[in-house]
Amino acid sequence: MSKTATANPPAKSAAPRNIFARSTNLYIFFVLIALIAFFSLISPNHAFFDRGNFVNIAWDTAEILLLAIGETFVIITAGIDLSVGTVLMLSGVVASWVIAQMGGPPALVASGHFPNAGTAIPLGIAVAIVIGGIAGLINGTLVTRLRMPAFIVTLGVFSIANGLGDLVSSSGAAGQSAIPPVPESFANTLGNGNLVFGLPTLVVIAAFIALVTHVVLTRTLFGRRTFAVGSNPEGSRLAGVPVTSHLIWVYTFAGFMAGLAGILDLARFHATDIQGHSLDNLDAIAAVVIGGTSLFGGTGSILGTVIGAFIPTVLRYGFTIQGISSFWQDVVVGAIIIVAVLFDQIRRRRVT
Repeated sequence: MSKTATANPPAKSAAPRNIFARSTNLYIFFVLIALIAFFSLISPNHAFFDRGNFVNIAWDTAEILLLAIGETFVIITAGIDLSVGTVLMLSGVVASWVIAQMGGPPALVASGHFPNAGTAIPLGIAVAIVIGGIAGLINGTLVTRLRMPAFIVTLGVFSIANGLGDLVSSSGAAGQSAIPPVPESFANTLGNGNLVFGLPTLVVIAAFIALVTHVVLTRTLFGRRTFAVGSNPEGSRLAGVPVTSHLIWVYTFAGFMAGLAGILDLARFHATDIQGHSLDNLDAIAAVVIGGTSLFGGTGSILGTVIGAFIPTVLRYGFTIQGISSFWQDVVVGAIIIVAVLFDQIRRRRVT
């Protein structure tokens, strides 16, 4: 009996959730199309409606999307992870440090030559992903085992990762006061040099992960349990769902995605900007909320997150082409978030 309840959450709650998820996805998709059409019409010589511009939009969106995918699972469980931005930064910094230290003699590495790149690069990637996973594991363990608020725990890990990233970066590598840029072969493979089907590798990877996680969330036991835990954790526990271990896995997955994003960010920019990721967590959460995932848990979709991740980027590019200050983007995105949360509250009242 418990197995049946675990594998198939109550149909009464699942049906409205799926209906609202589809309607929300359709609504925000129309908002995205309207924004693209608007900026295409008003931009000088229709510069916005250009293939190169769309590729750049996809490129900038892909990195935040990786963070937002992990955040989607967390928020569906009625949790939050404020640490993903600095975990991304820490993962990238440590990966670049490992690659520099293991890449070969310091004199060669400092001049941009990495004779041991074949060993150093995979090791750097592995270390970054492990760091991300450990950060997520710490978040999940403290939230579940010690019953600490997710907001406080992840804010603390945010600060710890930020400080550790500064320490590693300031220590330098390969005999240099600063960590040398990563090898060109690494940047060209995963960064901005190698295009797949006319798109940067980062975009293709993000699209593939979005597809896989969409299937996981909608077609697997793990996905059904994620929704069940977010909808009713005590009821899920009584139904046989291992709520504690499931939440730990969800937070660990979010950390893993941050570590992966750190690797791809490092490959794209050749180095990790220490101060450039302090707001990535907010951008990821904004993408999830704009995409229709409820901050109260139990509702959400990867498709909605994908669409939600594009809206702030489209606004930024549209404002830039029009010569409008980028500060207005923050104003508009903030307003959209408030409207999205208001819409979610209205929707929940109708369901109840």
